[in-house]
Amino acid sequence: MPLTDIGDTTAIREDAFAKINLALHVTGQRSDGYHLLEMLVTFARHGDTLDFALSDTDTFSVSGRFGDSLQEDSGTNLVLKARDALRTAIRQAGGDTPAVRIHLQKNLPIASGIGGGSADAAATLRGLMRLWQASLPRQTIDAVALSLGADVPMCVHSRPLIARGIGEDIERVQDMPAFAMVLANPLRGVSTPEVFRKLDNKRNPPLPAEHPRSWLDALGDMRNDLEPPARALLPEIAAVSSMLTAEGAMFVRMSGSGATCFGIFATAADAEKAAARLQDARPDWYFQATETLAGGTHAWNR
Repeated sequence: MPLTDIGDTTAIREDAFAKINLALHVTGQRSDGYHLLEMLVTFARHGDTLDFALSDTDTFSVSGRFGDSLQEDSGTNLVLKARDALRTAIRQAGGDTPAVRIHLQKNLPIASGIGGGSADAAATLRGLMRLWQASLPRQTIDAVALSLGADVPMCVHSRPLIARGIGEDIERVQDMPAFAMVLANPLRGVSTPEVFRKLDNKRNPPLPAEHPRSWLDALGDMRNDLEPPARALLPEIAAVSSMLTAEGAMFVRMSGSGATCFGIFATAADAEKAAARLQDARPDWYFQATETLAGGTHAWNR
């Protein structure tokens, strides 16, 4: 991304794209309790943004619609955990990591099934690698990303992919098209651990082995195994899905463990109109028209 200004300093900007689970199959569970997943993932152009600049001391600030909801404690905030973990790795490799000013514009709802915190952590890794002009082996970067959370390696790529295992086994999907989309969330949380606990079957069929000719048609043969238990816990998920369908979405599904749902529309104009009508109908909920990123070069090298 180009340089931008925060305050009176020149900064690097990184996008933290929303992560959309087009499909999520729960295929097993490890002895340590982690669930085995197969996920078809894409990323929306809408998301958070982070600015990074060299500073006399480490500082962190937050703005945006959902900024007030974010905990800034270094023990829980993934941006600060990513900064500290990357700094340790670079210093262990003999590199220099001067103090940095980080500003996060929080545009995505908190804990909403679209990878907001993980995307922020991944953008922090990308941005600070550039700001510090650091070079690390790819396996080191992957290890740092995974230490921050199972979704972070996917968000480092921020391009269409299939993820397996707990999310660390990644296969990029080069032929995934861009989709016009509306993201919708009732701004009520649903507990991910509780969703998994309510899952009836934890050994479900995997994703189809072959990439389809029509991704949109193929989505109907895939699933989000977490959607039924999430709907049982939070009835608003069903309401959001029905609203998207009523607005003409060609396909509707919940992302991740919820509560965000997405609707795929024929055109960007259709998505924009639908989002505006939905926001008028429920101004207290979150609706956002966007477009997903097509397969190709991943975020690290763009």
